[in-house]
Amino acid sequence: MPALRVAIASDHAAVALKRAVVRAVEAAGHEVVDLGTDDDAPVDYPDYGYALATALADGRAERGVALCGSGIGIAVAANRNPACRCAQVAEPLSARMARTHNDANAIALGSRMIGEAMAIACVEAFLSTGFEGGRHAARVAKLGAPPSAPSAEEAIPFTEELS
Repeated sequence: MPALRVAIASDHAAVALKRAVVRAVEAAGHEVVDLGTDDDAPVDYPDYGYALATALADGRAERGVALCGSGIGIAVAANRNPACRCAQVAEPLSARMARTHNDANAIALGSRMIGEAMAIACVEAFLSTGFEGGRHAARVAKLGAPPSAPSAEEAIPFTEELS
């Protein structure tokens, strides 16, 4: 696979893992677009998820790796931008499937959930895997243009009580 421009963003909880991921991505011959953060001073993960999605949307990067403590919050933030298809992964098979079936252009990793070696294995799988297309292409097209959702007022209320 040719060299890619890879945006990498993390919050303070994942800055150490981000450093290891940056080294691995560069060692694989890819260009890193480092979006921060650079130390463990507290920051808000949504800001970094938005920055990563913006880098993908404006073409500064072709792929992205988002990191926070769980990988969940930063993925949610990144996916607010319709140009970003970010999958939270914790092992290489999910990273490959995110590419082959969903044409994910970003993955999110949780520094409190997986170790450095597993995170790097996920990144390597993600960056080396292509999109299958075919039957998946029409489904992926729907991800960027979801149908109109009802407003909160129009949504069907849930009336059953939980016990």
